[in-house]
Amino acid sequence: MPDLRELLERELAAAGKPRPTTAVLAVAGPIDGDRVALTNRAWWFSQATLKRALKLKRLIVVNDFAAVAHALPVLQVKDLVRIGGGKGEPGGNLVACGPGTGFGVAALVRRAREPFVLSSEAGHMMFGPAAAEEAEIFARLSPGPKPRVVENLLSGPGLARLHRALAGQALSSDQVIINVKAGDEAALRTVEAFLRLLGRVAGDIALAFDARGGVYIAGGVGRALAPLFAASPFRKAFEDRPTYGDRLAATPTYAIVHPSPELLGALTLGLAALRR
Repeated sequence: MPDLRELLERELAAAGKPRPTTAVLAVAGPIDGDRVALTNRAWWFSQATLKRALKLKRLIVVNDFAAVAHALPVLQVKDLVRIGGGKGEPGGNLVACGPGTGFGVAALVRRAREPFVLSSEAGHMMFGPAAAEEAEIFARLSPGPKPRVVENLLSGPGLARLHRALAGQALSSDQVIINVKAGDEAALRTVEAFLRLLGRVAGDIALAFDARGGVYIAGGVGRALAPLFAASPFRKAFEDRPTYGDRLAATPTYAIVHPSPELLGALTLGLAALRR
């Protein structure tokens, strides 16, 4: 299997000349130093080594959801499906979060003189049931640590795990989504439970980052489920807070349906770097 350098060399060769001197990579993993390891794939690379190997003057490496957060201000109406009400606060913080292979979270913080993006590993937060119907769901899940971490339930593998627990069927997340769109009742119950939990976690994240400007659901699973949000318990669970329900009711929520918001964010970062 080719490594990242081989793949990039192949793409650069196919693109022809002139060869770029600046590159932005959005990767699914934390950026903690020179060594970057993907969270859900056995790949890692050295930023310095990759920069030299590709003969780049500048290499910018960001978390994939940080890249999505950079894209939020430039997304268009056609790139979004609005979920529920809320006008939002002009100039308020924005959050991108959502299920894919894992669960990503990043915030665009607008309180400083110049907005900046704050990455996080909130997908690895522990969580459990907060209502009677959720307690029943968690009781059906296999014992052990997996259901206690956000991304082990709110992700593609998590959707499959949830369906197995609720319906007794071992289906892939893609098949669950296909089935619910075909009107399958068991798949519908699974997706309703999934979106209820997603709404609650998204509300928690909105409060954690003071995201009064809006919360944007990203990730491949979020995009696939976009047509189902409106009729789901997502928005009710998002707003259901004993103290800050009014704040969350005023916070708009969206599902991102742009095919590659992380690439749009990487482009935004790259253009900003070239202007400096």
